[in-house]
Amino acid sequence: MIEHYSVLHREVAEFMKNLKEGFFIDATVGGGGHSYLILKQNPNVKLIGIDKDDYALNVAQEKLKDFEGRFWLVKSSFKDIDKVVEKFNVKPVVGVLFDFGVSHFQLKLPRGFSFQREEPLDMRMDTSSSLTAYEVVNFYPEHHLLKILTDYGEEKFAKRIVKSIVDYRRKKRIETTKELADIVYKSYPPNLRHSRIHPATKTFQAIRIEVNNELKEIEEGLEKAINITDKEGLILAISFHSLEDRIVKNTFKKYKELKFLEILTKKPITPKEDEIEENPASRSAKMRVARRI
Repeated sequence: MIEHYSVLHREVAEFMKNLKEGFFIDATVGGGGHSYLILKQNPNVKLIGIDKDDYALNVAQEKLKDFEGRFWLVKSSFKDIDKVVEKFNVKPVVGVLFDFGVSHFQLKLPRGFSFQREEPLDMRMDTSSSLTAYEVVNFYPEHHLLKILTDYGEEKFAKRIVKSIVDYRRKKRIETTKELADIVYKSYPPNLRHSRIHPATKTFQAIRIEVNNELKEIEEGLEKAINITDKEGLILAISFHSLEDRIVKNTFKKYKELKFLEILTKKPITPKEDEIEENPASRSAKMRVARRI
């Protein structure tokens, strides 16, 4: 049984049903939901699962225990996918899957990803890294914060929010997710505070991207994945906001023009209504798929 938070699992399964013998790389293994599906569906395939989150790797290890001997889990960033392939002598690579963003269980842990609960401002996917949301919110200069919220959050009220953050932190440090969410909420025009999407959503997204260096890692990881995948191998990328999707779209287009890729999805694949109903967090997911040529 695949957990409900394995986004687009039916659509992933459809593309994966005829994999050649070799290695598949789940570059964002998370809780192992997609990996379970790939191993179950393709008995001729072995799998390397990569994640920078120790907790995720422990969850995945338990999830995949029925396939002992056919999978190896590695703590790493997917931007170093080439080093992982070299270290484990992984060949041929018949496919790579990326599922960007925060996983279901990361949102459940007290890591500061969610503004629904009061938690320390952390937002690290790799808890051994040094930069936290606390440092970003309390110590980044005003102009740097403004750039992050504008570029990574596409937040149209970025100036108001940043001014409020800077004014607040002059009096005291911002310690928790609830403190930050309240500051953002009060910075929004009153008539826009009660829309379906919480006012703090884009600010939290922007800070999380900064803490985890997400966009640069996506670009680097995708390019390396294309280069290490064998001919006829698949590259699947699931993104959750326009910035991620734009990188995937532009990278695929670039490598299509270089005659490295055939793009299999003219438009991104999105979840069906029943999946969104079961898992509302999947509503913004978009998957693009390409094949090495």
